[in-house]
Amino acid sequence: MLDGEMVLDSTAVLLVWEVPNYPQYYIPIGDISDSVLRATSEIRRSPSRGDAHVFDVLGRKSSIQGGAWHHPDSPLTDIKDHVRFDWQTMDAWFEEDEEVYVHPRDPYTRIDVLDSSRHIRIEINGETVADSSNAKLLFETGLPTRYYLPKTDVRFDLLSATDKSTGCPYKGTARYWTVSAGGILHENVAWGYDTPLPESRGIEGRVAFYNEKVDIFVDGDLLERPTTQFS
Repeated sequence: MLDGEMVLDSTAVLLVWEVPNYPQYYIPIGDISDSVLRATSEIRRSPSRGDAHVFDVLGRKSSIQGGAWHHPDSPLTDIKDHVRFDWQTMDAWFEEDEEVYVHPRDPYTRIDVLDSSRHIRIEINGETVADSSNAKLLFETGLPTRYYLPKTDVRFDLLSATDKSTGCPYKGTARYWTVSAGGILHENVAWGYDTPLPESRGIEGRVAFYNEKVDIFVDGDLLERPTTQFS
């Protein structure tokens, strides 16, 4: 959707993984309104997808320079007749009647939220900052288990809210906290979702900490810190 109008509508969209973590939409040319694309002279080169012809994207009120591109001679034959739009070009994207946020959902990613009475303790620089036996465990494909704790079990006297926020197509928009522990400020190591998306409703109003950056004890056992893109 752009400028309040539906400008793309397709049941033949391709999901293309340009990077390992999530896909992008490639839209069949025939499913794009003729008035949306304006050709430019710009060429973008990709080692894997070949040269791309770049288009400006036109709405009723707005014009986004270089907001879409097409690989007509790509060695990947499936994408030759498809156009890739910069996600930010559009005001909103929908799958069926549900809005999709941040990037297309990966059909191979699953979210599960389970109640747990395990004893979870979060320690930073030797100082306990959270202690709970009422956690929600969030399992997300490709990531370590995240432990979402009630705010009442977190030492908020050590936490200060920051301006950082991030979006996730499976969980929603997260807010962040910096933790003061051991005489050091640990920036944005805790986060939570005030209004998560339906599939992650169980973590609403709770706080999680990066396994990669803090010490997490589960039933007294210290977990090994994983190495991920968040390390």
